[in-house]
Amino acid sequence: MKNLENQILGAEERVINLEYNAFVEIREEIEGKIKRIQKSAEVIATLDVLCSFAVVAEDMNYVEPIVDNNGEIDIKDGRHPVIEKMLPSGSFVQNDTYLNQEADRLAIITGPNMAGKSTYMRQVALITLMAQVGSFVPASYAKIGVVDKIFTRVGASDDLSMGQSTFMVEMMEVATILKNATSNSLVILDEIGRGTSTYDGLSIAWAVAEYIADKEKSGAKTLFATHYHELTELEDKLEGIKNYSIAVKEKGEDIIFLRKIVSGGTDESYGVHVARLAGVPKEVTKRANEILRSLERKNILNGKELEKQSKKQVEGQLDMGNYKLAELAQEIDKIDLNQLTPIDALNTLVKIKEKMS
Repeated sequence: MKNLENQILGAEERVINLEYNAFVEIREEIEGKIKRIQKSAEVIATLDVLCSFAVVAEDMNYVEPIVDNNGEIDIKDGRHPVIEKMLPSGSFVQNDTYLNQEADRLAIITGPNMAGKSTYMRQVALITLMAQVGSFVPASYAKIGVVDKIFTRVGASDDLSMGQSTFMVEMMEVATILKNATSNSLVILDEIGRGTSTYDGLSIAWAVAEYIADKEKSGAKTLFATHYHELTELEDKLEGIKNYSIAVKEKGEDIIFLRKIVSGGTDESYGVHVARLAGVPKEVTKRANEILRSLERKNILNGKELEKQSKKQVEGQLDMGNYKLAELAQEIDKIDLNQLTPIDALNTLVKIKEKMS
């Protein structure tokens, strides 16, 4: 019984010793052939990657890209390699892209949320990366000028542990891009400045676009998605900037996203429409529409009056037209058109005319 006890109690220790001795033998055997093993592992890894590239290219109908140093990114019928696999075959909407280091350096992309701006920009970055690592790409034609870096500012996140807000994180990333991007870089910017007030955000987005478009400061090939429609004015002010937008078809109170990138900017964000599609109660979206129309009317009236004021106002004189227009806008908003008779409408019009005189 004592011998049996010793055998049982010492079994685990003997197993460990036997395992270690076997490990030492294998290690000593490998030591003399380490270079051969490493080379074999490298060859197998390369074959694995190339086989994966070949299988995906065959299955998903990729094409061989032309890779050179001419600084252009020319993609015909580009697709997002991940998202197209999640959709039914042939349903992904293809888009063209053209960027260079001269007249088409910076593309400002406007359009509603959920229309496909982010998908489009990311697919351009992915196609560029895939071409440079030796893969075929999801397009019918692609000519990719080698880029030294790909910078992205997409999405929003807080770093609360470091005491940094969403906007702070965004600005730190923008700072890194502006300091390091060169004329050979590709930059993807998605809605810069949205984490702060409208005027602050617009000012920052405008200044960032101007900086990147300047060939002496940066000149990087850039896709810049924004809801600040004022940025579309840059196409006429600065060389190298082009406007693009996501095509949308309106159908009554609904909208249909066509997912197609077209030339030219847009001044509509369709935010209320998107809220309706997301399931926000009809009562809320209806009220949002009313508020939107009211704000737009006031903005137009104030804008026209400010333009007149800048032309006519004599120094030291205060023009009261602005206040009159604001009051009139409020009065018009209070009118219930459904309850207004033709006579009441005429009387109201006379009163407005008297106040304007």
